[in-house]
Amino acid sequence: MFGLKDSDIEAMNHVLRAFPGIEEAVIFGSRAMGNYRRGSDVDIALFGEGVDVDTAQKVAWQLNEETLMPYRFDVLSYANISNPDLRDHIRRVGLTLYSTNPHRIAGEPVEEYLKSK
Repeated sequence: MFGLKDSDIEAMNHVLRAFPGIEEAVIFGSRAMGNYRRGSDVDIALFGEGVDVDTAQKVAWQLNEETLMPYRFDVLSYANISNPDLRDHIRRVGLTLYSTNPHRIAGEPVEEYLKSK
């Protein structure tokens, strides 16, 4: 899924679970659209009441520096994105990577999550 190994997705979810404020993590960009290349970065938007820029930076640091995955991770707090085009892109193409909602399935469009908010 997303051009990532299952073991890498599990490692990413392990990092995300360590931050209780994160309700949903969404892959966007080339990995969500399916036009990624070898070496493409992994773009992640975080959603949740307690998620801010600091949370996103901590998650990015954990993923980039504390794991052995061969990807570069760009992690954003969705609530703190001021660029309307980027917010729209995430809403249109974003796919769930991680959710605290047991009814959400990895790979589901983020639109479903946003409708529930």
